[in-house]
Amino acid sequence: MDVIRQLPDHVANQIAAGEVILRPASAVKELMENSLDAGADRIQVTLREAGKQLIEVSDNGCGMSESDARMCFERHATSKITRIEDLHRLLSMGFRGEALASIAAVAQVELRTRRPHDELGTLLVLEGSKVLRQEPAVLPAGTTISVKNLFFNVPARRAFLKSNQAELRHIIDVFTRLALARPDVQMELMQYDVTIISVPKASLRQRIVHLLGNPYNEKIIPIEEQTNVVNISGYIGKPDSARRTRGDQFLFVNRRFIRSPYLHRAVVSAYGDLLRPDTYPLYVLFLEVDPARIDVNIHPTKEEVRFEDEKILYAFVHAAARHALARFTQMPTLDFSQETAIDRLPAFQQMPAAAPPPADPSADGRPLQVTLNTSRPRHWEKLLEVARSERPVAVVVPSEATADTQPPAALEDFSLAEVVPYQLHGRYVLSPVKSGFVLIDQQAAHERILFERLLHSAVGKRQGSQQQLFPETLHLSASHAALLEELLTELRELGFELEPFGTHTYLIRGMPAEIGVSSGRETLEQLLQDYQEEGQHLKLRLREQLAASLARRLAIRAGKTLTVKEMQELIDRLFACTTPYWSPFGKRTLILFDEEEIVRLFGERRS
Repeated sequence: MDVIRQLPDHVANQIAAGEVILRPASAVKELMENSLDAGADRIQVTLREAGKQLIEVSDNGCGMSESDARMCFERHATSKITRIEDLHRLLSMGFRGEALASIAAVAQVELRTRRPHDELGTLLVLEGSKVLRQEPAVLPAGTTISVKNLFFNVPARRAFLKSNQAELRHIIDVFTRLALARPDVQMELMQYDVTIISVPKASLRQRIVHLLGNPYNEKIIPIEEQTNVVNISGYIGKPDSARRTRGDQFLFVNRRFIRSPYLHRAVVSAYGDLLRPDTYPLYVLFLEVDPARIDVNIHPTKEEVRFEDEKILYAFVHAAARHALARFTQMPTLDFSQETAIDRLPAFQQMPAAAPPPADPSADGRPLQVTLNTSRPRHWEKLLEVARSERPVAVVVPSEATADTQPPAALEDFSLAEVVPYQLHGRYVLSPVKSGFVLIDQQAAHERILFERLLHSAVGKRQGSQQQLFPETLHLSASHAALLEELLTELRELGFELEPFGTHTYLIRGMPAEIGVSSGRETLEQLLQDYQEEGQHLKLRLREQLAASLARRLAIRAGKTLTVKEMQELIDRLFACTTPYWSPFGKRTLILFDEEEIVRLFGERRS
């Protein structure tokens, strides 16, 4: 009996939807790209429930005829290409003809479209790929597509969607990339009639500032190079604006956003020693390449591109970035594209050989501003025996039972040995113990202390807040503003007092009372970046993720000189922790070298 059969269209469409439409952001991307290909210079995106209930994309593009309106929902129906050779001349965003068919297979879709020269437009209603209604209608020129109840017929896929705030952040990321790719197009993103992002037609520099925030105006350097292989334009960030997390790297090839680790390294390597270790520079780069030299048809999302000769592009991108950085250090730059004034960068500004280390909360010489447990466990060096045990599977979080100021009962019989610690290479604290000596990583240890301090006294209740004498203004990008809204309850419980102050702007009126910080704005910006980059990888609850990121931000750094008193306090407070042997990020805080091992290494015998 024959076993191979052709899949029904509705099944094939749902399989295609699984490759093309992963979440609401995927549908927004495909619909906005269609609007751009239609020649629109005004696009509006409206959402409900972060796209789960409604995604509506309206444009003033070329519109469609009645037959095209019906045909566009068929699989592999496209106006972009007609034969395989067209792939080598491709400049449009879409070309496969699968997006609308995939969306219609898993949603209820309503299409309203009219060409400028037609008197009447077309109204088309579909549900699960089935056409329910098609009729002429009086409509404005352009196209509006409404996608309702995404994945209504695929409950398993809908169940895997994240929270509304998380899905909204994905949509904002997609919107931001397309808005950066086309600064000549007016775009607006709304949810429940509330504008989230609205950007007018502008220069690229103005578009970057509109989307990423006003501070970026002073952080970017223009880049412009033309060769017979590739034309490179856009902006790269100044070395001191680099961040420890990714997210502000945008690379476009023929105005299509792509991901290329190879070309990313070309940009990063151009900075040389100007970047701090483990930081990533901002860049918004546009590469114009002959379409015949690239292949965009290698991934359903079209975010990966295969180049004919990637090494040549690497060399040109690297050289262009170095040239832009060299010009920045030698001469003033005038920007004539500003809306209200000419923005002059500082003349003959020199880039430092190495950026200064991050702000240190204890840089003013004060003792460490943490107080986890004022009672010291006696004979704390005996606790080091468990440091040889295997790494715990998960971070242990203090519970209400351990949230008091008394040490565990098992430690009550210990007594403290009076020893003088010593700092080694500005990174480690060495302290003799009766059984040998212990070597402590001062940064990892302080991270553990701060992490438990933020959670220890706040289990099930809100921490105290220290009022700022002068409230700070926090300007965020749309993506970070959406993330802050998602984390607002947990941040307030940790002791942050934040008040909305306009679009994507907040006033910082208070900070956690037990943590001394010099800048609430910098702390929160770094906290949001850390959470966005690492929060998904840590197997911790939301509040613990925030506490871990904040502890990393505020911990003393390698290279910080400590007094004897500070070293002793660090040791005492580390061993008052519930889990003193590992940082919140799984890094060892200490290593024990016992006397017997030392004797064995020297080949001696005990007398």
